Amino acid sequence: MKKSNDLEQRRARLTPEQRKKLAQRIRSNRHTLQQYTLISHRPDAEAAPLSYAQQRHWFLWQLDPQSTAYHLNASMQLDGELNSSALHASFQTLVQRHEALRTVFRADANGMPEQIIDPEGNFKLLTIDLCDLPQSLWQQRIEHETMKLNTMPFDLTTGPLLRVALIRLTAIKHYLIVVMHHIISDAWSNRIIIDEFATCYRAHQAGQQPQLSQMMVQYADFAIWQRNWLDAGEKERQVSYWRKQLGAMNPVLQLPSDFPRSSLGNYTAAHYDFQLPDSMAVDLRKWVQDRNVTLFMATLCGFQMLLHRYSGQNDIRVGIPTANRHYAGVENIVGLFVNTQVLRINIDNRATLIDLMELIRDVALGAQAHQDLPFEQLVEALQPERNLNQNPLFQVMFNYMREDYRMLMQLPGLTVREYQLDEQGAQFELMLDIVEKPNGVISARFTYASELFKPASIERMGKLYLSLLNDLLQNPRRTIGEVSLVTVEEWQQLKEWGICERRNDIIEPVHTWIEAQAKERPDAIALVMADTQ
Repeated sequence: MKKSNDLEQRRARLTPEQRKKLAQRIRSNRHTLQQYTLISHRPDAEAAPLSYAQQRHWFLWQLDPQSTAYHLNASMQLDGELNSSALHASFQTLVQRHEALRTVFRADANGMPEQIIDPEGNFKLLTIDLCDLPQSLWQQRIEHETMKLNTMPFDLTTGPLLRVALIRLTAIKHYLIVVMHHIISDAWSNRIIIDEFATCYRAHQAGQQPQLSQMMVQYADFAIWQRNWLDAGEKERQVSYWRKQLGAMNPVLQLPSDFPRSSLGNYTAAHYDFQLPDSMAVDLRKWVQDRNVTLFMATLCGFQMLLHRYSGQNDIRVGIPTANRHYAGVENIVGLFVNTQVLRINIDNRATLIDLMELIRDVALGAQAHQDLPFEQLVEALQPERNLNQNPLFQVMFNYMREDYRMLMQLPGLTVREYQLDEQGAQFELMLDIVEKPNGVISARFTYASELFKPASIERMGKLYLSLLNDLLQNPRRTIGEVSLVTVEEWQQLKEWGICERRNDIIEPVHTWIEAQAKERPDAIALVMADTQ
């Protein structure tokens, strides 16, 4: 290990040009830089540069410090005997274990942002005691407190960027609210926090020290390593791929909205939740297995078809978040590793649904092989036209996740239920989250800009999405242009509207009315065309 550390430290001291030459020699020997294990070579007191993903969030925060669009939140109802001391000690353990949870961001003398890591990381749990409040007012006060915690802006320069509150209603009824800024965490990190919190809580409640794996590296080490690796030539290789894949033009997706778009693009997020029928989920799993594709690819295919048919555009570009954790040593680190890719699909109405599925599979596999280029670097390389009310390169996002909260359900003496927070800024005009749960359920959520779309419009979009997935399963040889955007219920409504029981046999035809008017007013103007009457 000491020899490996020495080699990594020597490599870190190389100039960018020297690192490029080293990378070429490594590749010529059929090795890749990913095979090098990420190790720490950073003095504890030294400030670290931001990762590229963090750098983008720093930029967005400076544009709008009051925005809540990048707040990550969770709220849980805890019923049973809660050990508050064990709860506090568990979060304290997590904060001391993961540097990202005790990091703030400041500009240095040259104006460049840095990660400033608090060596102590003293965690403070906010306790809100409502035991004296009448039960009739509980719900109103809980909504008020959770909304307040979630909408309170974070100051990235002072922190803390992890906010935890415990609302106490009775001795056996509590609500736990957790809010973080996205710059220190992501969805994968949230699962790490959940699992490790459950382990810590059980240990602290029993008066024991939690048994967690040793942390060899921290997020700041990854930020340094990422910059060194991309500077060594990997950036140029991946930029070349994405230039070819995305082309020179960047068309804007024009979804028909119910209300006009804002010039600034500041929207409030609203949600519409629905679920794939159990029979469809079963059939879909078998269908993808038989065709050597994944559930991610199949559900994305349905979304691409939906966007194509709604917009009438053929060049459809969707943002896809990727975990970006295929490097050795980062599996258990809390931090912002997630990267965003742009999947571009050119849809031909004459192609069949299975043709589209195969195209999406090929594009997704190509993107997976070039997933390391930070989105920020891609935007910088392609230089798309920038607009305050539009996200560069794509306007809608698709996310496929596996959700597993079983560790929380095993907290001793407690029953845990999720409590949903609302009222948050919208990152995009439209986003579709597909969540696969341990019990086999596949749920879906549209997050949309409430200032652009009516709830009824999004609900209809959800029904059409399920209809398109059903077409993919039942009629894969049907062409895309033949797929109907009218649901079964809507067809029935149209049929009912088309039935007219009234009979108007005594009414004269229209042309006889015209003849009658001509006799009655022979000098009146009958037709106007430009300047001619």
